[in-house]
Amino acid sequence: MKKVASIFLYGLLACVLLVAAGGWAAWHWAHSPVELAAPRIDYLVEVGSRPRAVAQAMRKAGIRINEEAFVWLARASGSDKLIKAGAYETEPGDTPLTLLARMASGEMTQTRITLVEGWTYQRIRQALRDNPQIRHTLQDVSDAELLKRLGATESSPEGLFFPDTYVFVPDSSDFDILRRAYKAQQQLLASVWKERDPGLAIESPYQALILASIIEKETANVADRKRISGVFMNRLRLHMPLQTDPTVIYGLGAAYQGKLRKADLNADTPWNTYTRAGLPPTPICSPSRASLMAAVQPEVSKYLYFVARGDGSSEFSENLPEHNRAVSKYILKSGR
Repeated sequence: MKKVASIFLYGLLACVLLVAAGGWAAWHWAHSPVELAAPRIDYLVEVGSRPRAVAQAMRKAGIRINEEAFVWLARASGSDKLIKAGAYETEPGDTPLTLLARMASGEMTQTRITLVEGWTYQRIRQALRDNPQIRHTLQDVSDAELLKRLGATESSPEGLFFPDTYVFVPDSSDFDILRRAYKAQQQLLASVWKERDPGLAIESPYQALILASIIEKETANVADRKRISGVFMNRLRLHMPLQTDPTVIYGLGAAYQGKLRKADLNADTPWNTYTRAGLPPTPICSPSRASLMAAVQPEVSKYLYFVARGDGSSEFSENLPEHNRAVSKYILKSGR
């Protein structure tokens, strides 16, 4: 009996040692840096991926991880139910536990794209196309279909996307970013419209957006924006044509060759504010918040004209003779 008991105890001890050794090996593996094929590796976790599919995606990207051990660790730690889809980056020193914790918390790789104030819709679309980290889904989507997907009621996408820097996960779609920019613009426009001055010559947030886009293109001088807005507001009240060059340029499209000619000013388009009174039918770019605020809070004055001085500021006049003298001083004498 003593011999049997001894054999049993030795066997039990051996099992305990084996379990302990296995446990230590598992602990050591989980806390040891994974081997990488490159200093930094990006990989994508698809929606609905289970631990095995995640391990396979990592191995395919160049992360040399033991698939079976990773699946076991994910299940043992409870992370298998927490893994979030998205783009991730691994770097030297990352362990299997580190990788799992990152995916469970959704600590995804992020990058950014900047939509610049004053960009047209076409320029925004080009920036999205040029970004290799954005998934392109709108190649065959018309502007009308895009507006429908956004839930927009406007007839043109111009001006509907707020110019800002957008942080996104690589492989986000172009539509995802446009939707964010559209929502940001709608929220800002609603907020700005609530802060409008009484008695404006514009009647809707969309008209404010149109006017703001013109102000954006007319000047980069923040100090002049409200005064320029006041000039346009005075002209609208008097039913005077706005006579603003940026709208003519927008209407010319590809026909514009870098310099406006007299024939261009006489070429009638829906955006030619020399040949047509009132605001053009759409914005001509995506304006900044400063331009939007200027559109709804114009400076009160009697100015009806302004001309660029050539230093970024503008000269303002109340009547045509004053304006002609300013044009002679700042435009004709400079040879522009």
